[in-house]
Amino acid sequence: MTTRQTSLPGDTWQLGDLTITRFGYGAMQLTGPGVVGPPADHDAALAVLRAAVDAGITHIDTADVYGPRVVNDLIREALHPYPDWVHIATKVGATRDADGNWPTAREPDDIRRAVHDNLDALGVDALDVVNLRMGDATGPQDESLARPFETLLGLQQEGLIRHLGVSNVTVGQVAEARRLGPIVCVQNMYNLASRHDDDLIDELADAGIAYVPFFPLGGFTPVQAEELSAVASARGTTPVAVSLAWLLQRSPNILVIPGTSSVDHLRENIDGAGLVLDDADLAALDRIGRIGRPGR
Repeated sequence: MTTRQTSLPGDTWQLGDLTITRFGYGAMQLTGPGVVGPPADHDAALAVLRAAVDAGITHIDTADVYGPRVVNDLIREALHPYPDWVHIATKVGATRDADGNWPTAREPDDIRRAVHDNLDALGVDALDVVNLRMGDATGPQDESLARPFETLLGLQQEGLIRHLGVSNVTVGQVAEARRLGPIVCVQNMYNLASRHDDDLIDELADAGIAYVPFFPLGGFTPVQAEELSAVASARGTTPVAVSLAWLLQRSPNILVIPGTSSVDHLRENIDGAGLVLDDADLAALDRIGRIGRPGR
């Protein structure tokens, strides 16, 4: 397999046998409002995907329920046949209803159908990474993931999946998945304001497992947002740039997947994430995560 040289922020990470850039691209925003329907500008959506690959990004995150199917169809139209250094991670475990909600779909037949839907839409014989999405719209829930995860392990043995991961999960569910079979990544909500997975990130780093945070600016209180904006202003940049840079410096196993429907915004994210935060920045940002926490 050939690889592509890149100077993207964070360099690369070994995801199983796949070399991917730590700065990736999350494709969820390439739909209509509420992650439903086609984008307002079809050609612009294709341009963003192609610009991401042209920039050297080798990690694209998607799901067939985005649209539904809209995003995977766009990825195929924009990039197929895929360069051998581009790797696509998808998710299963939920579906969409007529109101745009995300009901769970984790029965064995649901999982098999979702994997085949992704294969068909993306136009590939095997999926690089499939994340099992647990929980619901409110967040992770304590329940066994054995049944859907074992279904994915069976599909992996059939050669339809290269690597497995888990998403929207508790620490206990991560441990359960690792007992059942190898995982290469965990995808959870985590950012400067939501630091609940700090210990998990360090544990996964020691095990060589990637951590992929979503919502890098989600869940901030007004005070936390003001503190972040103050750091960004002092550095002459944006809160998004500081947040992405902090994530990349937090641990080498963190992979970021910021999404956008704009080529200009994509380039701004790449440039901003290249910011090198100094000790004073890091100390100020660490305080953001402790605002409002008990005993802080």
